[in-house]
Amino acid sequence: MTSVPPIATAESLSRSIAQQLQQLIYAGEFKAGDRLNEAALAVRMGTSRGPIREAIRILTGTGLVTPVVNRGVFVRQVSVRELLEIYDLRALVFGFAAARAAENITDEERARFQALLEGMEQASQAGDGGAYYERNVQFHALVLRLAHNERAHQLYDSYVKELHLYRRQNFNTAGNMRRSNAEHRRLYDAIAKGNAAKAKQFAEEHIQAGKQRLLAGSA
Repeated sequence: MTSVPPIATAESLSRSIAQQLQQLIYAGEFKAGDRLNEAALAVRMGTSRGPIREAIRILTGTGLVTPVVNRGVFVRQVSVRELLEIYDLRALVFGFAAARAAENITDEERARFQALLEGMEQASQAGDGGAYYERNVQFHALVLRLAHNERAHQLYDSYVKELHLYRRQNFNTAGNMRRSNAEHRRLYDAIAKGNAAKAKQFAEEHIQAGKQRLLAGSA
């Protein structure tokens, strides 16, 4: 007897729509400052406005879009000054986390780092910016997790939420992916060897290099 696949739940539908909207934003179809029209999106996605509204709520939680009272929901827009300030603060927190990670790393995490580095290398060779970015986020999250400092992790996540759109666009070129992953490998080597001072230095330099790539791309 042939089994019938389960009907998608409202929650899974909203999450699927949120993922589709996220990719459209990353691809540049919706740009920073653009308003998301629920009615138009419902027609486009072939659904009612309820799942669209929930999908937008999910994206709001990631920091990719932001609601404005009496105006609607817009793709997050950050000024150049704010970008620079956020990157500088990210560098400090990430440097702290990397130093702590070098003190706490185990063989299990070494294997996880290596798998992520290999995945980013493959994505870079394939020119797949989306796959690269997802593994890049996981790499940074692993460093923060190994810091064993929940407050630092929360602070870093708050900065990341404000920069998702801009950071993702950093990886639309293979050259940027290669340079970024070379920095990751250098950072991982320092963490794996337990060299906290070098891990801190390389982590801060990696974030600052990302800032320069972003500025060069927006020039």
